[in-house]
Amino acid sequence: MITVRRRLRFAATIGLTKRARDGSIGSTQTAHAHAIWRKTLFLMGLVGLLILAASIIITLGQVPMTITEVYRTLANRLAPDFFSIDPLIDHVVWQIRLPLIGGAMLAGFGLGACGCVMQAVLKNPMASPFTLGISSGAHFGVSLAAVCGVTILDGPYFLVGNAFVCALFCSGLIIALSTLKGATSETLILAGIAVNYLFQAANQLFSYIATDDQRTVMSYWGMGSLNDLNWHSMLFLGIVSAICLPLLFSKAWDLNLMTVGDESAKSMGVEATRIRVLIMAVSSLLVAAVVSFIGVIGFIGLVAPHIGRIILGNDHRYLIPAAGGIGGALLLIANAVSMNLLQSVVIPTGIIMSIIGVPLFMVLILKGKRREFWS
Repeated sequence: MITVRRRLRFAATIGLTKRARDGSIGSTQTAHAHAIWRKTLFLMGLVGLLILAASIIITLGQVPMTITEVYRTLANRLAPDFFSIDPLIDHVVWQIRLPLIGGAMLAGFGLGACGCVMQAVLKNPMASPFTLGISSGAHFGVSLAAVCGVTILDGPYFLVGNAFVCALFCSGLIIALSTLKGATSETLILAGIAVNYLFQAANQLFSYIATDDQRTVMSYWGMGSLNDLNWHSMLFLGIVSAICLPLLFSKAWDLNLMTVGDESAKSMGVEATRIRVLIMAVSSLLVAAVVSFIGVIGFIGLVAPHIGRIILGNDHRYLIPAAGGIGGALLLIANAVSMNLLQSVVIPTGIIMSIIGVPLFMVLILKGKRREFWS
């Protein structure tokens, strides 16, 4: 046995020596460095695309304005009375469009990034931020407030408070149930399906006994809309994102190891069960915050990771921020379409996102074999 091992080591040493002599190791390292540079360049381009899209979208709406007027309005806050600006444009830019665009980018980024990590830990390409029934739990909180008048917060955020707490309760229940059987990807998915059906049944019961006005509130929230975003909601989303996203980014390498299997990851020092529970808990917190403010907007957390995976491959160090950026861009575009498609009415963003997401997802399915363009 020892002789065989020595022969294998000697053969490996000879192979490495020949590859080094031929220059193949150096060429491999060069190709790897170029791939990293291209992926980094893509992420930088994605940031530029988001800034460009936001600059264009902020000029669209019922109050027409040019990009020059927008920049003057922004600069006027730094140097008051330096520019002559329209008070109406100043109000629309600062109180309506800026918080809406900023909130859309934060929400889309969060949904895209959470969809990416959930697909990794659940080992399921169909996983999304709503796999664990978070949307059903949040909808239950809204139904509880609308029909029964049971609220956690008073004032304009009574629906937000109920949706946030019930979404966290739902995801916490699923994680707790799954840990009884080791918190594997299979038990998480099965527990999520079971709890999701439970909350869906409760929502259907509330819808059945609700009045027309109460049913309208429940239905409108379920369609998903960004119209109620303001600076307070953007601040809350920003704080939650600042807590959750760095935690997800820090586990990118562990996710890379977990893709080859829990046993293999464990042999390399990664506690797959602990990482899975941690990532699902952090993702649930971020998704609950997003859903409580904008309602249910599907396909972002499902489609964005697949687009990023086709372009960048499976390295989660680049895939997580890419999926987040793509999710932010998708939500920005969907919201711009929803606000400007019809002159007399603003269509809920969730409807537009589904119209965009379904054919986009079908294209990804029909594409079949994925090709990594930037590897």
